[in-house]
Amino acid sequence: MAQQHHPQARQTSQEQATTAVPQQREGPTRSQQEEPPRLTGWLGWVLFAGFTMVIVGCFQAVMGLVGIFNTDFYVITANNLAIPVNYTTWGVVHLILGVIVALAGLAVMAGKTWGRAVGIFLAAIQAIVNFAWFPAYPFWSLIVIAVDILVIYALLVHGGEMRGLTRQGARGATQ
Repeated sequence: MAQQHHPQARQTSQEQATTAVPQQREGPTRSQQEEPPRLTGWLGWVLFAGFTMVIVGCFQAVMGLVGIFNTDFYVITANNLAIPVNYTTWGVVHLILGVIVALAGLAVMAGKTWGRAVGIFLAAIQAIVNFAWFPAYPFWSLIVIAVDILVIYALLVHGGEMRGLTRQGARGATQ
C-alpha cells in the first residue's frame, strides 16, 4: 500500500507552542466585571458600631468584675432586681457578655459577616440584660440600651459596607 500524503504540512515546534496555549478572549477582565461596592457616609456608623461594641464590651466586663468582687457598690439589693439573683451571678453574666461583645466588635471592624450577625444578636441580648439590670444601675443601663439600639441599626442596615471596604483594601494591596 502506498503511503497517503496529507495536505497538511507538519507544524513546527513554535507553531505547536502557540496552539497549545489557549488564547484569551477579548472582553472585560474579572476585576472590571465586578462593580466596586458602593460606600456611603454610613460606613462611619458601621465603624462607630464596631468600635462602640469594643468599648461597651470592655465596660460591661468591668461592670461584671465589680459585681463579682464588690457587691456593695450597687444602689439596691440583689432581691430588688428585675430577676432576683445575687450580684456575683450578674457579674459573671456581664463579664462573659462584655468579652464576647468586644470580640464581635473587632470582627465587625474587620468586615466579617459573622461579626455583624453576632454583633446584632449580642447587642439585642445586651439591651435585654441591661433592661433587667436597670434598677441596680439605671443611668448606665439607659446609656447601654441606647447605644445598643444604634449598633443594631448600623449593623443591620449598613453593615455590608464594611465588607466592601475590606475587599477594596485587599484589592488595592494586591495591585
